[in-house]
Amino acid sequence: MLKSIFEITKMDCPSEENLIRMKLVGVSSIANLDFDITNQKLTVFHKGQIDEIEQSILQLNLGGKLLTTEETDQIEFKEHKNQKKLLWTVLGINFAFFIIEMTTGLISKSMGLVADSLDMLADSFVYGISLFAVGGTLIKKKRIAKLAGYFQITLAVIGFVEILRRFFGNEKLPDFTTMIVVSIFALIANGICLYLMQKSKSKEEAHMKASMIFTSNDVIINLGVITAGILVNWLSSNKPDLIIGTIVFVLVIQGALRILKLSN
Repeated sequence: MLKSIFEITKMDCPSEENLIRMKLVGVSSIANLDFDITNQKLTVFHKGQIDEIEQSILQLNLGGKLLTTEETDQIEFKEHKNQKKLLWTVLGINFAFFIIEMTTGLISKSMGLVADSLDMLADSFVYGISLFAVGGTLIKKKRIAKLAGYFQITLAVIGFVEILRRFFGNEKLPDFTTMIVVSIFALIANGICLYLMQKSKSKEEAHMKASMIFTSNDVIINLGVITAGILVNWLSSNKPDLIIGTIVFVLVIQGALRILKLSN
């Protein structure tokens, strides 16, 4: 048995972990995957060459880099129980906030909230693919990934068009209070998802680490929308909201492209 350790610099929330799991599901030489989101490390226990595994990880464009490969005597691995229940929980949280942020974003005229809702939907897609393809064929999983990826890109493009319309039009200012309050709740929701996923790995890591939470892109996005809401009020301009919306839509498209790579 060999143990290879990867550094994955863009693996900062559970959805990236599930993307990697889905990408590697067809590699028969893998015995076990051990994820450390806090330190952005992945340990792969496998037999034979690392080439296929390394290539699959690099294809996701998550900043993967092979650090070491060495022999190991470990042949038994802990089973993470209740993983399906956990996936349903984080899927429910993300999808609920997709609806909440999309609804409040449209009502408050905030493109930042609308864009962040799509980011929540993107995470929901990843958890959903993991759940609904369990026990199914690899072809089925790839088809679901392709549909999810294209749907996400379509929504993001529609969002870009709306941002351009608002940028050159004479729109009312978004409701900064709604932007800030909803984003604070979304921030808490993301923290809960990270906590639940990390807690499932071992009881010793059940406590929530600040470093784990504040390295997440999702949390950074939430803080960005909160900042945009403050600037909207301070500058009496909708431009901060449109700027953060544009940034998040770009991140959503990047996430969609990673999902599409699962269908290759």
